[in-house]
Amino acid sequence: MISHFLKLEWKQFFRSSHWQKGIALKIIMGFFMVYFMVVFLAIGVGGYYILKKLYPALNPLQLINSYLLYVVLGELVARYLMQTLPVMNIKPLLMLPIERSTLVHYVLGKSAISFFNIISLFFYIPFAVVLIIEGYDTVGALGWLLAIVLMTQSVNFLNFLINKNTTALGSIVFLLLATIGLQKFGVFDISVFGGQIFDAVYANPVYALIGFLIVGVLYNLNYKQLKSLVYLDEAVSQKVEEATSVDLSFANRLGDVAPFIKNDIRLIWRNKRTKTVFLMSFLFLLYGLIFFTQEAYKEMPALLMFASLFITGGFTLNYGQFIPAWDSAHYKMLMSQSFKYRKFLESKWILMVVMTSILYLLSFPYLYFGSKIFLMITAGAIFNIGFNSLFLLYAGSFNRKKIDLGKSGFGNTQGTSATQFLIIIPLMLLPMLLFWVFNTFVGYNMGFIVVASVGIISFLLRKSAMNFIEKKYIKDKYAMINAFGKEA
Repeated sequence: MISHFLKLEWKQFFRSSHWQKGIALKIIMGFFMVYFMVVFLAIGVGGYYILKKLYPALNPLQLINSYLLYVVLGELVARYLMQTLPVMNIKPLLMLPIERSTLVHYVLGKSAISFFNIISLFFYIPFAVVLIIEGYDTVGALGWLLAIVLMTQSVNFLNFLINKNTTALGSIVFLLLATIGLQKFGVFDISVFGGQIFDAVYANPVYALIGFLIVGVLYNLNYKQLKSLVYLDEAVSQKVEEATSVDLSFANRLGDVAPFIKNDIRLIWRNKRTKTVFLMSFLFLLYGLIFFTQEAYKEMPALLMFASLFITGGFTLNYGQFIPAWDSAHYKMLMSQSFKYRKFLESKWILMVVMTSILYLLSFPYLYFGSKIFLMITAGAIFNIGFNSLFLLYAGSFNRKKIDLGKSGFGNTQGTSATQFLIIIPLMLLPMLLFWVFNTFVGYNMGFIVVASVGIISFLLRKSAMNFIEKKYIKDKYAMINAFGKEA
């Protein structure tokens, strides 16, 4: 029966009307998957020797073990935002003599071999092989590897239990940040505790069997939850939910753009894909930790400028590139209303500016890395507010792809076209190039002063820019209506 399900999904995939339309994007996504696999494989093979060279007094295995609990928490956050439970069209199957348990086991089994579970193995398996080659106990290394595989599957099934629970996500993020902070200030070092757990697995491989128990419990909880939903009446009935409203009266002070701002806020919070973009923008605040904590990047200040843009531009870059496709489901109705197109565009611009400002205020802890780093972040924020927000509005006039807001935000190429790949060039490379040129030939301070100046000049010219953008949208209005009216 499982093989029959696989055949049905294979046929559905290649017979889909969207197969040929999205072939280019599928090739690009496939390329990135292969790229990440190669990168993880290279790190897995060379990771032991790199750690040995950087920290000759430490045991590479124990060093990896000490950070695995951080990996678990970080992976939960990433999976919550990026991973969705694999689904299949079960409505036709519910009327056939097929056990509901078979359907549920198939869906859960399919999730166990997802890309998220496989990609990490490209690091852990080569690393375990290197450990054995370097003289570590073979049984211990294999037991450690088994524990890692089971840990990955546990995170996979735990993600499905907490999925769509914003409180759970907030708790995990808080726990992750709290443990990092407590370790940073020497209050409590969770890495010691985590290291002891996995060191014990290596010393006594039989402990790895506990992972089977954890996976089994989580699998059973998911099984019961999904099985309770697999009913014909559940599949065909329409759910009636009481709509809840949030007080958005504070937006009224914005004048004519207030109704559009309110609609955008509701759209962002009520739909999965836009909510994912919103929540991920706060994760981009941590992007600087990857660069600012490494000595190697201090010799490549242009890359620090790149990181500075992302810290405050997470929302602007991810939300702005799909304007006005977010409204594609009701775009025809929206365009039939009596309002100035300028107000519609200004509401999008205000939303991006406000979110960038909020993220900038939240970036103040980066003062810990020094005033120069924070001035670079400030320059990036000004560039995002002045130049990037307007450029993304203009680029949006070329969007012709409809978006289903109910689908996941990551790994979902719906609404993506060549436009999204082209606009990243001026958005990212321009400030990096400006900073590199002036930093190299004039001085460090002049580098971020020029980047900030471009943002300020763009902001001062926003009225003229908005006039130009508005004319472009009005010119392409009916082309957009026709494109958004087609099936996604």
